[in-house]
Amino acid sequence: MKAFLCFIFITFYTLSYAQAPYNKAIGVKFPGGFSVTYKKFVADTKNLEFQATIWNKGFRVSGLYEFNFYSFPQIPTLSWFVGPGAHIGFWKDQYGKSYGSNVDIGIDGIIGLDYKMPDLPLNFSLDWQPAITLIGDASFAPASGGIAARFTF
Repeated sequence: MKAFLCFIFITFYTLSYAQAPYNKAIGVKFPGGFSVTYKKFVADTKNLEFQATIWNKGFRVSGLYEFNFYSFPQIPTLSWFVGPGAHIGFWKDQYGKSYGSNVDIGIDGIIGLDYKMPDLPLNFSLDWQPAITLIGDASFAPASGGIAARFTF
């Protein structure tokens, strides 16, 4: 119990002094299709991320609200993040027929690691982004996520 309380204290202590090492970033994310990704911090530890993904079955746009935790004092530009989001996707005709709809709408979640290179305007992240489609091909996609490389500014 003491270890858990110590962890909570260190996490909140670190968060109280944490500040995002960049303000905006744009880049690419893969696999799971090819995505263009854009991140914008709206507070020191909160950001919006937008993804536009093209894959062999169609096109998807996702929006995420992420909470960043700078819990690694030895590496101040490394954070872990988690957050909710939503998506809308458009299937190509041949897949729309088999799924019963050319559109899918659903909710997403995301958890991952984010690293900003200290001396270069580059950011890398690794994440897991499961999604539940509610309208269209009602399904759960547990294998989403990927690696992103972004230019920061």
